[in-house]
Amino acid sequence: MSAATEPVRFREALRAVLPTFLAVRLGTLVLGLLSVGLFPPLDPVSVPGWPAPPMPDPGWHALFTAWERFDALWFLRIAEHGYATGDGSAAFFPLYPMAVRLVSTLLGGHPLAAALLVSNAAFLLALAVVYDLARSERSGSVARTTVLLLATFPTAFFFLAPYSEPLFLLLAALAFRAARRGRWAVAGAAGLGAALTRNVGAIVDVALAAEAFQRRREGERCLARGLLAAVAAASGTLLYLASWQLRSGDLLAPLHQQATWQRSFSWPWSTLAQATRIAFRYVGQTNGPYWLIDWVLVVPVLAVSVLALVRYRWIFSVYLWGGLLLPLSFVFPDRPLMSMPRFVLPLFPAFWAAAEVLERQRVPPWAAAAVGAAGLGLLLPLYVGWYYIF
Repeated sequence: MSAATEPVRFREALRAVLPTFLAVRLGTLVLGLLSVGLFPPLDPVSVPGWPAPPMPDPGWHALFTAWERFDALWFLRIAEHGYATGDGSAAFFPLYPMAVRLVSTLLGGHPLAAALLVSNAAFLLALAVVYDLARSERSGSVARTTVLLLATFPTAFFFLAPYSEPLFLLLAALAFRAARRGRWAVAGAAGLGAALTRNVGAIVDVALAAEAFQRRREGERCLARGLLAAVAAASGTLLYLASWQLRSGDLLAPLHQQATWQRSFSWPWSTLAQATRIAFRYVGQTNGPYWLIDWVLVVPVLAVSVLALVRYRWIFSVYLWGGLLLPLSFVFPDRPLMSMPRFVLPLFPAFWAAAEVLERQRVPPWAAAAVGAAGLGLLLPLYVGWYYIF
C-alpha cells in the first residue's frame, strides 16, 4: 500500500465507524444520566487527594460526573496533582494522565472534561484503526462486525470514561498496523506509547518482535528493524520504572504498589477453575452476581481467543494471549476474574475471532450487538451507582 493512499483509507475507516461511535456515545451519555439514583447507590470511594463526587448526584451535570468512578479518580488525581510515593498511584502508568493534563491546561483547568475528551477521541480513532487493520488482515465484513462488537461489549463504557483503555487500544492497534505495513519506526513509537499507558503494554514489544521473526521466516529482511521497534516499545516500560527509581529509590514501585489491590500470583488454569466454582456456587449470595458477571463475560472471550491462537499471525496471538494470561496470573483471590471484563476490551483480535465465529454460524451481527448492548445497559447503571464493576 502506498503512503499516498493511507489518508484516504483512514478517512474511509473513520466514516465507517462514526455512526456506531455516535450511537453508542449518545446512548451511554443518556443512560449514564438516567442511571443516577436508578439503584440504591453504594458509598462512594475516594482516592488520596481526590474526593469522590457525592451520591445521589442528580441534575444535568451528571451527564459528566456520572462517569467519575473508581480508577477514574486516580487518573484525574494524577493528572491534576501528579504522583506521590507510597499511595498506590505508581500502579497507574503516566501517558493517559499526561494527555489529560495537557488537554485540561488548554481548557483552562477542567480535568474531568479533558479526560472525557481524551477518552472519547482516542476511542473513535481506535475504532477506525481497528477497522482498517481488520479489513486488511481479515475482511470488510469482519471489520464491520468487530467494530460493532467492541462498541457494544457490556463493559465498553470504560472506553468512554476517564480510563486508559481507549488510549491503549489506539496505540496498540497503531503499532500493529504500522508493523504489518513495514513501518517499523512508527510501530516502535506507538509501542512505546502503549507501554507508557498500561502495565500490560510490555506485551506490545513482544508481539512486535514476534512479527519480525515471522517475517524473517517468510523470507523478508526486516529482523533488525523489527527488533529495534520492539526495543523502542520496551523502553516505555523501562522509562517509567526508571522514573520511580529516581523518585523513590524503588525501581519496581509500579509493581510493588499493585499490592494495594491485594493481587497475588495464581496459575491461569487455577484462576479459571476457582472462578468457575465461585461463579455457580454462590449465585444467591450478596457478591454472587459479581462473580457470575465476570465469568459470563470473560469465558466466551477466552473461548474465541483459541481460534485466534491457531489462525492468526504471531503478532496478534502473542498480544491477545499475553494480554489474557498476565491478568489471569495476578488475581484478587476472593474474586479471581475481578476487572477482567475491562482488561479484555483492548484485545481486539478476540473481537475479530468473535466476528468470524458469528459469520461462520450465520448469526446476524445486530443480534450479537443487541445482547451486548443489553449487558451494557445493565452494567453502566451499576458502575454509576458505585457497585463493584471496575
